Amino acid sequence: MEAKLKKELGTSILKPTGHSGGGCISEGRSYDTDTGRVFVKINHKSEAKLMFDGEMASLEAIMKTETVKVPKPVKVIKLDTGGCVFVMEHLDMKGLSRHSTKLGEQLADLHLHNKRVLEKLNKEQQTVGKGAGQSGVAAVEKFGFDVTTCCGYLPQENEWQSDWVAFYSQQKLQHQLNMVEKSHGDREARELWAKLQLKIPQFFTDVEIVPALLHGDLWGGNVAECADGPVIFDPASFYGHSEFELGIASIFGGFNSSFYSAYHEKIPKAPGFAKRNQLYQLFHYLNHWNHFGGGYRGSSVRIMKDLLK
Repeated sequence: MEAKLKKELGTSILKPTGHSGGGCISEGRSYDTDTGRVFVKINHKSEAKLMFDGEMASLEAIMKTETVKVPKPVKVIKLDTGGCVFVMEHLDMKGLSRHSTKLGEQLADLHLHNKRVLEKLNKEQQTVGKGAGQSGVAAVEKFGFDVTTCCGYLPQENEWQSDWVAFYSQQKLQHQLNMVEKSHGDREARELWAKLQLKIPQFFTDVEIVPALLHGDLWGGNVAECADGPVIFDPASFYGHSEFELGIASIFGGFNSSFYSAYHEKIPKAPGFAKRNQLYQLFHYLNHWNHFGGGYRGSSVRIMKDLLK
């Protein structure tokens, strides 16, 4: 692997630094190269390239907004032995503590970025002599993403849709429940979903949803801080409802009250937030059920029952 890395990165030096990391999906290690230190994620699964390509596109999209720091992606490299590696900038990170408030502010800025671009575009179109497309960053008017991204190692359906409720019901929840059905054939989950999908539009009465670029998998294990501020990594991005981002955070924690206060100062909670938060948790419980098995069945079923009350 190291010979391949040297060749692909065009470096004469490739020296392991002893830094390693990684989660339940991929392993990671850092190397010194001619041009500085890089972090390399390694995954031997056959779908690794799809996963890493999606992660690279996610990091690039977040970087373009200039709102919150992410590791700069370098290259996705296929291994001759199967699987793939993803090379990115190495950042000296430690647990999030001092910069929680700043992360809340910057995450809200990330979520508001596309809305601000759209507003600027509308303004420009109304100004005599100035046409569309002057602002530099493309405005996004639908929900989805240009490439497949993976939440964990399971691919997400990111085909563009103009209606958020349809996108979330069909491409997020239905997609996960189809996988549950295929693996477990769970009758109770199937029956609850048949009722719940009819009720979903009610949770969105009087809520205006502008497509927001999301990290997509933002829990405590995917945030950290450097000396100069917060960092987010391991994204599974798409354009969706900003509230979706807070679903997994409220399951696994990792964020203190100063983070939430700073975030909601910029994006206040809309009426019905608590119910929608449960609806967004449901995606992650189902995704965990599909990744790790029946330990997450109880939570998935419970939340569907709660939402039907």
